[in-house]
Amino acid sequence: MSQVTRSQGKNVEVNGTTLWVEDTGEKDLPVVLCLHSCFLDGTMFDGLVQAAAGKFRVVRPDFRGQGKSALDAVDIISMDKCADDMEALIEKMGLTSINVMAQSMGGDVAFRLIARQQELFRSLVVAGSSACGEPPEQGARFAQWVVDAGEQGFKGEILEMTMEVMFGKTTRHNPEKQEMVAYWRDRIEALPKSLRPAMKGVMHRESSVELLPSINIPVLIINGEEDMPRPPAWSDQMKRELPNAKLIRLSKIGHSPTLEAPEQVLPAIIAFYLDPRV
Repeated sequence: MSQVTRSQGKNVEVNGTTLWVEDTGEKDLPVVLCLHSCFLDGTMFDGLVQAAAGKFRVVRPDFRGQGKSALDAVDIISMDKCADDMEALIEKMGLTSINVMAQSMGGDVAFRLIARQQELFRSLVVAGSSACGEPPEQGARFAQWVVDAGEQGFKGEILEMTMEVMFGKTTRHNPEKQEMVAYWRDRIEALPKSLRPAMKGVMHRESSVELLPSINIPVLIINGEEDMPRPPAWSDQMKRELPNAKLIRLSKIGHSPTLEAPEQVLPAIIAFYLDPRV
């Protein structure tokens, strides 16, 4: 039986909502807290769970309004609200000395969370992420995407744009990666219109660049050259602003490195958690 199938999922009541949390549960192992991308959920880290088996306890919450967590009938679910939820979850589960795995919006949440209570955290990996808000031109395009997805769901051009955002061009056209791409395409196409408040929170997020100089724990930044929504220059900015960071840049990889290049990325993540000195 694989480590993934032993991961136990349950609903956890925190901060006025219900979060779905998968937990491999080993009390004697150091913790990795996984913060997922918008449009995906904690299952995007199945490969990391397998790579971490016997070395780390992996805790994977779904953010409010996403995955199996409770919907939230609000206009927008902000990054700060998601950080509030994670702070409450950490306290409820009694987690300490936490290694964080954050992808895309997970990074926006992670910087806010770690800046509040840095003593709880040991290291951070951010993949396909950044700390800045959307620039005006891209922000306007993405704002319309949010509106359209909320009205029409993830069909046609909206589905195609979502796939272009989430996966690099090379990955989408690589015959060896078609099974993975098709799997997530089907999952994204099935997303409900009610994802809109969570999606809006990402697209209208405020910058957290000003928090970066205060984050002193070791940080590993993983960025794909074909990452359209969070381009390489944004990772370079994180590297400059964080006091204790190193950067891995991947050619022919887009916004979802742990899914697009697991054979490269997952061993690097585990090695970093085992010895995070930068």
